[in-house]
Amino acid sequence: MHVRTFSRRPRTAVLLTALLTGAALTACAGPAPSPAAPPAAASAPASSATPPSATRQPAATDAAVPTQVTIPSLKISSSLMRLGLNADGTVEVPPAEKGMTAGWYTGGSVPGRPGPAVLIGHNDTRFGRAVFHDLKDIRKGAEVRVRGGDGKSLRFTVTGKETVAKNAFPTERVYGATKSSTLRLVTCDGAFDAEGHPVDNLIVYAELG
Repeated sequence: MHVRTFSRRPRTAVLLTALLTGAALTACAGPAPSPAAPPAAASAPASSATPPSATRQPAATDAAVPTQVTIPSLKISSSLMRLGLNADGTVEVPPAEKGMTAGWYTGGSVPGRPGPAVLIGHNDTRFGRAVFHDLKDIRKGAEVRVRGGDGKSLRFTVTGKETVAKNAFPTERVYGATKSSTLRLVTCDGAFDAEGHPVDNLIVYAELG
């Protein structure tokens, strides 16, 4: 999984769909958003080298931080680890050995607050099947539940999904600011390149309620 570099919006290092041998994983989620750039509306697809940053949010309290994601229709349930940025500005992805655990990108929004909350998970890793392996089967209208540290769950409804080439990642659509609380699930998809990395990303879009 390759995550796009900081120069672009966080292509949230998502998803090691690739059965990588021993090399470092590159995030499947796209470049990280530039913190200096102003928020932008998430409407048209974009893949600019310097995507706008997500809407700035108040510091997340332990009660607000998401701790678990559940997708009943796919029988997916995972705790959530926190994902930030690597030293080179790319978005972190869960370690390959924790392929069955998804992560929440802390540079995005907190679920329930305005803006996009981004959850990243592997499709496959060198250890085998991973948490978002079946995400491609999700359907419009499906329910995604995100539980916070206070034990309360938020219900998001899937509005669509798309598979995109990593070199054409829709940064604005994924990380651009939204007035309502939205959710994006990102993982790797597609065929593998010569180095054994998946060439595409699968992105699922959902809205609160």
